[in-house]
Amino acid sequence: MAKLVFGMNQSLDGYVDHMAFGPDRTLFRHFIEEARGQAGSVYGRRMYEIMRYWDDDHPEWDAEEQAFAAAWRNQTKWVVSRSLASVGPNAILVQGDLEGAIRALKAEHDGEIEVAGPDLAQSLTELGLIDEYRIYLHPVVLGHGKPYFAGPRPPLRLLTHERIGEDVIRLTYVPA
Repeated sequence: MAKLVFGMNQSLDGYVDHMAFGPDRTLFRHFIEEARGQAGSVYGRRMYEIMRYWDDDHPEWDAEEQAFAAAWRNQTKWVVSRSLASVGPNAILVQGDLEGAIRALKAEHDGEIEVAGPDLAQSLTELGLIDEYRIYLHPVVLGHGKPYFAGPRPPLRLLTHERIGEDVIRLTYVPA
């Protein structure tokens, strides 16, 4: 059975914003390895549209960006959307019964399936389907933006913590 994992970069004050801050080289290499090892990813429409950037080659990319793009392209992506009519390569559109679809994914696969995006994660949290939360805590204060938890924080228990690179701490929580 697969494990659903919601992990994102977060500021000290609880916000996620890929435009305001991002991973350093060490953390980016960590994300490449994570993507290579995942059984797939579940995206909401907005996050999927942002990540579609990795579907196209860009001549300015360095070797690590190319490696991330290859890992992202190789993994299956399930896209939860009521408004999209189709999705790109190696992606499957999920419409209708979200709980049933995600429970089936978990039952049919092994390994980790990434959950991408706070809104989708909130919906899956309310359904009791997220098995692990990974907060990549950066020493940045934004003061506004999209919070990591899009709704009430679920009761959590700290499982592990790990320093990645110079400035980031990964906090891993499980539902309490």
